[in-house]
Amino acid sequence: MKRVRCPKCDNYITFDETKYSDGQSLIFICENCKKQFSIRIGKSKLKPTQKDENPDENSPENDLGSIVVIENVFGFKQVFPLQLGNNTIGRRSKGTTVDIPVETSDPSMDRIHCTINVRKNKQGEVKYSLSDNDSLTGTFLMNEILGNKEKVNIEDGSIITIGATTLILRTEGSEEE
Repeated sequence: MKRVRCPKCDNYITFDETKYSDGQSLIFICENCKKQFSIRIGKSKLKPTQKDENPDENSPENDLGSIVVIENVFGFKQVFPLQLGNNTIGRRSKGTTVDIPVETSDPSMDRIHCTINVRKNKQGEVKYSLSDNDSLTGTFLMNEILGNKEKVNIEDGSIITIGATTLILRTEGSEEE
């Protein structure tokens, strides 16, 4: 079974790709928004989704570290590399731009929930800090809620909870045990 996403409302539509041959065009009508769209069966020119990539938090491209989203009832495991500067984390939603768009159906995660700041100090060491973006449910670090406008330093293995979703910080050069 294969899933495609409606380009208008992001609703998933599931179909059996084995019934069709490469190069064949299929037309779908979204049950949610009634948008009609088509796809072509075969090799995609697009980058595969994280679920298809089998994410690896110890990948060498993650030289500034990464955020690992733990699989739960709302979503699958995801790994997002961090960049220097602010990394805004939120629920993936059409029309909302965040640096780390978590694919989840968690209703308690805001579209723009929290921010992880990655910077280098004068000695060249990478430092990480976490702050809440005035979310409705708050941001928790090791089961302690962050205060309004509070910015806390975090390190490898820090457990962050936003809504019902748990994230783990993996810093540069960390090894999972």
